Amino acid sequence: MDKGKIVALEDRIPKLKEQRRRKANKRLIILLFLFFTMIAVVAYVQSPLSHVKKITIIGNELLPTDEIIEITKLSKTTNIWSVKKDTISLTLEKMNVIKQAKVTIKWPNTVLIEIEERNKIAYLASDDSYYPVMENGKVLKDRKFTELPVNAPILFKFKDGAVLKEMVASLDELPNEVLNAISEIHYTPKKTDRYHISLYMNDGFEVSATLRSFSEKMEHYPSIISQLDPTIKGVIDLEVGSYFKAFELEADESEELEIEDDKGEG
Repeated sequence: MDKGKIVALEDRIPKLKEQRRRKANKRLIILLFLFFTMIAVVAYVQSPLSHVKKITIIGNELLPTDEIIEITKLSKTTNIWSVKKDTISLTLEKMNVIKQAKVTIKWPNTVLIEIEERNKIAYLASDDSYYPVMENGKVLKDRKFTELPVNAPILFKFKDGAVLKEMVASLDELPNEVLNAISEIHYTPKKTDRYHISLYMNDGFEVSATLRSFSEKMEHYPSIISQLDPTIKGVIDLEVGSYFKAFELEADESEELEIEDDKGEG
């Protein structure tokens, strides 16, 4: 063997010691880094820096923002890491007003809640107050309005039950153009028809109808009034066919006009 390639043991020992020292120092640095990182994380989590700084609610109309925040139990002392998005969403969606709720965390300290409320179909009049009626037929008895609403039809003499649910379902099928034209709907049952209703329209006409065919016939309301003289107001009868009867000034002046039902519109 070539003696020039032989390394004496006393020459190798210092190099081995140096390698071991470097490895030990590297491990120490990694351990110290992890240690201080862990301390920093613990300090951050326990400090106000990790608390929710801002709660943003969008999409709510009927529900006040403060009420939504109260339901979520979020506050500026809530740790951002403890926010349970799915739990908050499920809690909000149990409310009759809310159809869907989406919770998102916007780092570092903001919680965003996007609300999709159910459609408000009408208001139910009761004891000089008005209660929103949602698309699922639920009456929001904890949302009382004392001023006369103008952004949806008002229902009079309806009570919780099958008739009200059918009324709401029929209104939900109407085009917005027709729904917005209705001012009031009164439940006026007859001996021959317990589903009879009377409508007062924003344009001054009245409508007599039955819930059994209401949505189907009322869908053609724009076509019906286009055939009438807008200066002569009266009652549009949609119970069986489609008839117009002007308001009677005198008994002998009453005249009934059959209206052509344009099925092509809608």
